[in-house]
Amino acid sequence: MWGSVRTQPILDELRDWLDETLPQVPPTSATGKALNYLHNEWGKLIRYREDGHLNIDNNLTENAIRPFVVGRKNWLFSHSVKGVKASANLYPIIETTKANGLEPYAYLRRIFTDLPKAQNFEEIEVLLPWNIKTEQF
Repeated sequence: MWGSVRTQPILDELRDWLDETLPQVPPTSATGKALNYLHNEWGKLIRYREDGHLNIDNNLTENAIRPFVVGRKNWLFSHSVKGVKASANLYPIIETTKANGLEPYAYLRRIFTDLPKAQNFEEIEVLLPWNIKTEQF
């Protein structure tokens, strides 16, 4: 994480350049559109500085959704709406499982075995990925 101390001077310089350059560029040109986009999205660009827990980039999120983007082309060949819905329900479970350090196949095998036996909310809740330890498999 870069933090505000290292990025603030760079962002200040970029903002000064943007404020100086924007009025000099025709707004309908490609450069003008790009500069207007930067100007309009500035608040989102600097949002990470307000909270020390936020990263300057979204690489972790991009990496997490990559399987969905790759799978999107495969969904074009789904033969039924039920199949698409099943995939849409399964992918978040798999990604949440991975995000919690579990092996997806082992986790799915566990919940498909134990979930039908659950009698109440507490028994379901213990099967959530963040409540299971790797050594429980």
